[in-house]
Amino acid sequence: MRVFFDLLRGALIGVAEIVPGVSGGTIALIVRVYHSIIRSASGVVRGLVGIVVPSLRRQKPWSEVEWRRIIPIVGGMFAAIFVAAAILEPVLDAYPVQARAVFAGLIVMSLVVPITMVGSRWGRRDVLVATTAAAVSFVLVGLPTLTVTDPSLFLVAPAAAVAVCALVLPGVSGSFLLLTLGMYEPTLSAVNDRDVAYLGVFVAGAIVGLGSFVVLLQWLLTHRRRITLVVMTGLMVGSLRALWPWQGEARELLAPDPENLPVVVGLFVAGVTVVAVLLVVERVMSAERHNDEHHR
Repeated sequence: MRVFFDLLRGALIGVAEIVPGVSGGTIALIVRVYHSIIRSASGVVRGLVGIVVPSLRRQKPWSEVEWRRIIPIVGGMFAAIFVAAAILEPVLDAYPVQARAVFAGLIVMSLVVPITMVGSRWGRRDVLVATTAAAVSFVLVGLPTLTVTDPSLFLVAPAAAVAVCALVLPGVSGSFLLLTLGMYEPTLSAVNDRDVAYLGVFVAGAIVGLGSFVVLLQWLLTHRRRITLVVMTGLMVGSLRALWPWQGEARELLAPDPENLPVVVGLFVAGVTVVAVLLVVERVMSAERHNDEHHR
């Protein structure tokens, strides 16, 4: 059952990576595998570097990798990316307002996770840092989109390196970064067309980007946990700008349309409900695992 649920968690993360404005890192937080992913990814990176650096090898980084969790999570994630790319592309094109309403509900409710991880007592410094992070995120997601019709493979790898950092950073959407760089549609087409050359270069760039960033993030979560979670919360709040249902072609925010307002509100509530159910199920499962471990 645990393998099945880890596959499902990975699938949810993979779907999130396809949707502009939704962060895979946020979903990983919701389903309570974020720290396992970061710790394991850091172990893999340091283990590979340890092949040529003996001092790292002595730290036994491979022992930090939770293989039984990471393998099904990664498998579910990649399977969902290919399936979601085929299913969601026409839905996002045909119903952008409704889709953003659902995703906005998902993110709003998911804010409960990092807020509770920080703790009940938020000081002035926490609020100031979170507000600053939210403002930065709000501005970034409002940047105009570039248009790249036939990208060179030399551009694919750097774009992937930047976007993959968002995979492990809640509140920052990798798909949205690709959209801003003008690389979202070419990448989605490459996934649907099984463009091996494009996808190979993309994966190589993603590996380099992930290896450069994840170790730093692991250190921050270990040594500066509270302030890191505060920043993540702010980034998630600011990223909601990308999910305002009514937007123009240049990402300008528009006033609500009275004609579809009831439907949008209903879909927003549906998104909130989905995350609320996930959080309740995850809490029940965590309690059962804790009881099982206690009885053992």
